[in-house]
Amino acid sequence: MNSKLKQGLVQIYTGKGKGKTTASLGLGLRAVGHGYQVEMIQYLKGSNYTGELSTVERLPNFNIKQFGKGCPYAAAIKQGLMNCKGCGDCFVSDDNQEEAQQFVDWAYQYTKEILESDTAEIVILDEINNALRYDLLTVEQVLDLFNLKGEQTELILTGRGLPEEILVAADLVTEMKAVKHPYQEQGIKSRRGIEY
Repeated sequence: MNSKLKQGLVQIYTGKGKGKTTASLGLGLRAVGHGYQVEMIQYLKGSNYTGELSTVERLPNFNIKQFGKGCPYAAAIKQGLMNCKGCGDCFVSDDNQEEAQQFVDWAYQYTKEILESDTAEIVILDEINNALRYDLLTVEQVLDLFNLKGEQTELILTGRGLPEEILVAADLVTEMKAVKHPYQEQGIKSRRGIEY
């Protein structure tokens, strides 16, 4: 197997439709199949009950690091005793900006360390848009990460509403378009194994 990518690019999965994180996970899974090291850094996510966390424990080359507030119901959800209630306790709000800033600072520092070490062929910055939306990161800081990545590193960003300057600087941008969603149409909430 080839140990390094021949050419690493910057990809973005954005838009209001479902599937941005899912697409990046699929790309990561494909890369692991070729022997590449994958680092997924989740900005402002701390819900340790998602299926992908259990999956990557079985994959030697796929690492997920979460930097966010944990879910108070995570243990029960992980055990299948309840479903995600959609309460939003694990998301950023005006009440926890200082805490959120600390998580973003840790995530950004870890991202820089991973990119500078050049040990991962695939680096995924999941939901980095949230850090930008809440003014916890600047556009310049994100663009600095583009310059830190090695020539053989693929950098992937996910999240809706990424600023135009970031979209222009990327090599590939995919916009997920919301056409129909079971929550809006039927009131169906997040489902185990599908949304988490």
